[in-house]
Order: sequence, then C-alpha cells, then structure tokens
Amino acid sequence: MVRQLALELPVRPARGRAAFFVAPPNALAVQQIDGWRDWPARKLVLIGPEASGKTHLVHVWADLASAEVIHARDLPQAELPALAAAGAVAVEDADRIAGRRQAEDALFHLHNLLAAEGGTLLMTARRAPRDWGLCLPDLASRVEAAATAHLEPPDDTLLAAVLVKLFADRQIAVSPDLIGYLVDRMERSFAAAAETVAAIDREALASRRKPGPRLAREVLDNGPGGDD
Repeated sequence: MVRQLALELPVRPARGRAAFFVAPPNALAVQQIDGWRDWPARKLVLIGPEASGKTHLVHVWADLASAEVIHARDLPQAELPALAAAGAVAVEDADRIAGRRQAEDALFHLHNLLAAEGGTLLMTARRAPRDWGLCLPDLASRVEAAATAHLEPPDDTLLAAVLVKLFADRQIAVSPDLIGYLVDRMERSFAAAAETVAAIDREALASRRKPGPRLAREVLDNGPGGDD
C-alpha cells in the first residue's frame, strides 16, 4: 500500500457550552461553574488531569462572566491592572508557575487587584493548591483558601462523548462501532483519548483509509492509549 505524508493540519476545538458533554464525572464542576456568582471569596480552582476539559470549561465560564483568559506563564508580561479591570479573569495552568518568582508575584498581584474590586478569579490546575509547591507564602495561603471543583476521570459514557468530540474537532465523522471499540479497549483517561484520536487521524491520512475498528486496533497495538 502506498502511504502518503500525513500533514499536521490545525485542529479547531469546539469550546462552546453546547459542545461540553455533562456526565457524572464532571457534573458537580459544571454546576460550580454555573454558580460562579456564589463562589466563596469570588475565587475557584478547577482541578483535573491533562486534557480533561479544563480549558473548554474555562471558555464556557468566560462567556458566562465576560471574563478574560490568560495562561499563567504569560502573567509576568501582562498589564495586570488592565486585566483585572475586566472584573473576571481565568488563569490557566496556575500550578505550573510554582518556583517561578516573577509569575508567582504576578498571580499574587492579580489576585489582590481582583479582591480589592470585588472581581472574580478562576484558576485551573492538575492538582490541589497545597500540592503546587508555591514559594511565595502569601500567594500559597490565598490560593489554598479558594474553593475547588474537580473534573474526575471519565466513565464509559463521558469517554465516548469525548472521543466523538475529538474526532469532530478534526472534522472526522466516525461510526458508533469505532467509538465502542475504543471505549472497550483503550486506557480510561482524557489524555489517552486525545493521543489515540490524533494517532488514528495520522494513520488514516498516511494510509488513505477511513477510520474504523480495524485501523483503531492497529493504532492501539502500536502504543497510544492501549490497555496492554
């Protein structure tokens, strides 16, 4: 079989509310996002593993609250007073700034600016604030005082919905047979779902085949997301 070069085309994820599938593993977190006006001290940390939908839910909240969204690594270069003036800010991957003093200082300053004006702060992370390893004690105490919401590992229903969405983001129509095959055999994690869909897409392009259970078996046998 002649294989063609699989070009890495840009993927455009759907991040609206209608594209976020609510299931038991994430239902409480969604409820907390919807009730953002009632967050204690007007701040929340959204915790979940890689590729669990944190960014998607951040954008859902940004639409609800007319919030600004910034990655934590960009905080040292940001105009913090202008950012806080929005009244609601989401800081993604806040746990990744641990040990980076300028970024920690910037998050501390942003937190205080929002608190002084009655603004709202949403932070995302892979783990609870007490486990971030922050070096700035004043920042650690404020972040650890925030309420938390958790995105749990997917059950079969949520995993199936995530797979359908990931394929749709790549403009790939797939059959229920393929989704069922993957759910029965792949690792139960959001990261594995993203990796598996990307691998199937690459293999389908390279081999000029339509994604289906047979192609999925080959991909899983070669590594990404399998339960071996």
